[in-house]
Amino acid sequence: MGDFYLANEYWFAVFQLVTAMLGMGATLTPRDFREVLVEPKAVTSGTAIQLLLVPLAAFAFISAFGIAGGVAVGIALIAAIPGGTTSNIFTFFARGNVPLSITITAVTTLACLFTTPLILEFLITQYMPDDFTMPRAQIMTEIALTLLLPLVIGMLYLRFFPGTAATFSKWVVRASLFGILMIVVGSASSGRLDVAAFGLGNVALIAGLIVMLGLASWLMGKALRLRQADRTAIDIEVVVRNINLGFMLKASLFPAVIGQPDPIGDMVLFTLLLYGTLQLMIAVGLIMRGRLGNPIVAGVNS
Repeated sequence: MGDFYLANEYWFAVFQLVTAMLGMGATLTPRDFREVLVEPKAVTSGTAIQLLLVPLAAFAFISAFGIAGGVAVGIALIAAIPGGTTSNIFTFFARGNVPLSITITAVTTLACLFTTPLILEFLITQYMPDDFTMPRAQIMTEIALTLLLPLVIGMLYLRFFPGTAATFSKWVVRASLFGILMIVVGSASSGRLDVAAFGLGNVALIAGLIVMLGLASWLMGKALRLRQADRTAIDIEVVVRNINLGFMLKASLFPAVIGQPDPIGDMVLFTLLLYGTLQLMIAVGLIMRGRLGNPIVAGVNS
């Protein structure tokens, strides 16, 4: 399994991402984007926090702790990718503004076609070899084909086959979860998930990063005087990143080669997997906080 995974790591990541975006697209209609016009302040604020505050916070975090190598690149990837599709579900459970969550996810997903390579170039160029050139065209092409195209196909499926869209979404999302499992199993069987090599100090750093992002988002939401339900949606969007896209970009930038060590790529992968695990724990706390602060589901009363 280990050698097979290493030889096909990129395609495992592509499968996992494409199925996730198909599932998300099959739950969206153009009406979901009317939030941009109905509540421009909340959408604009949430989008700005995602695209500006998160990368700047990541830069400050990397600089403050002197982080370098694969962990720094992993943090940069986390900051450069948009919110994850599960953020919409978590926002519902937290009684946050679900339409706002869906809109910010969609807008930042579209924007990342251009912002992701720029943010990566800003954050990680200094940690790469001198002859490294950021493959901006390649990243934009891959995002368009594996993120935006499946999203549109999923929306078209809902448009033309509304009766089976929910079932379709459920099964492709399950396929995406299976893809994550295969990435974890494949990485572990190839000896690439070495906790000792990663270090408990780095584990603490990633945990601190999540807390810092959540706190920064919360403070900004308070400063902008956003409603509690809107702040809940934005906080979850900021914390719950699209780690699926991170896997694909990692496999593209640092392709695994059988028989050749890849310390930077391995550290990037572990950083993404660790963040993906810890973000679920933090999301549970945000859900509990949201349910205490929002007695009525915001998606209904907004």
